Amino acid sequence: MFEHIDAYPGDPILTLNEDFQKDPRQNKVNLSIGIYFDDDGRLPVMQAVREAEETILTDAGPKPYLPMAGFAHYRDAVQHLVFGAASPARAEGRIATLQTLGGSGALKVGADFIKRYFPQSQVWVSDPTWENHRFIFERAGFAVNTYPYYDEATGGLKFDAMLAAIDALPARSIVLLHACCHNPTGVDLDRAQWEQLITVLEKRELLPFVDMAYQGFGAGLDDDAFAVRELARRGVPAFVANSFSKNFSLYGERCGGLHVICESAVEAERVLGQLTGSVRSNYSNPPTHGAKIVTRVLNTPELNLSWQKELAAMCQRIARMRVAIHDGLREHVHGEALTRYVRQRGMFTYTGLTATQVDRLREEHGVYLLRSGRMCVAGLNDKNVATVADAIATVLAAKA
Repeated sequence: MFEHIDAYPGDPILTLNEDFQKDPRQNKVNLSIGIYFDDDGRLPVMQAVREAEETILTDAGPKPYLPMAGFAHYRDAVQHLVFGAASPARAEGRIATLQTLGGSGALKVGADFIKRYFPQSQVWVSDPTWENHRFIFERAGFAVNTYPYYDEATGGLKFDAMLAAIDALPARSIVLLHACCHNPTGVDLDRAQWEQLITVLEKRELLPFVDMAYQGFGAGLDDDAFAVRELARRGVPAFVANSFSKNFSLYGERCGGLHVICESAVEAERVLGQLTGSVRSNYSNPPTHGAKIVTRVLNTPELNLSWQKELAAMCQRIARMRVAIHDGLREHVHGEALTRYVRQRGMFTYTGLTATQVDRLREEHGVYLLRSGRMCVAGLNDKNVATVADAIATVLAAKA
């Protein structure tokens, strides 16, 4: 019956992480998977999350199904965080918000919805992008194309080429964008560039789908949401996926949201109704526990403040590690190849290392990066950053 089914090649990130777990070397360093580790190399439990969870567990009660759209208080709190307290679109009820299974769940539900109502559209993603973006939209039945983004020569953004390519797309094309902390390159648009891009999106009647998986890890919670809030301010129809895996360190609870900016409250109500139909056909309704934690933290002033302070400290630690790896490589790497470590932002940096050099880092030094050269800077700490810098320097010297 199943002889015709070929073997699944595996997800390159998760497979590499599994290989790391099997590696017996004591000095190994995992800079592959997109997870924030603290300075002791551990997955942190944020204090606000701990306190919220303890309160929830002391008042444990029945666990009924949630509505298909999710926990109402969660949806309101998440919408507030993503779009801001002063959002006119939020006040006017023009945003349809859904509780989802992390950011990936938001992308999947959104992709299914768009395929149903925009069946002739194609999807355009940045070159490069997170591998799962292409996988999710292709599995939903879309043709997935790329637009120019990363400049390998400078470690920066090909903004003019990006803008020109998007300006030439057919109306109702789906343009997938990263709100902040671009995965995998760490290269973001600045505010002026976002404003130019949004003008093109609006003029060409394109449908942006913004993935915001790292809110708070770039320039702050509000600044990282600039693109999303500017789309809402201008009334540009758009999809937005957000995740609490990273900024709440709730990877296993799968907490996220899908938001659709509509032109009226009536449209938003219809969109939300059809989104719940997509949820019903996928997983019926979302889980409770993680949503209760996020809701309690966001809606409790003391916990919210504690969370924001700890998140800011996490962001600052990543920035400090960027400086540390930059300084450790100062004698071995020069020019743009060096400054990218501090110029790019968020959890990831494109190192410029070749696949062969990455293989040598893993095989000879126990330092794990993706073969694209992507480094998860959040995996660096004061104990391993010098080791990583020395390993990279050794590999680069061997090339010469």
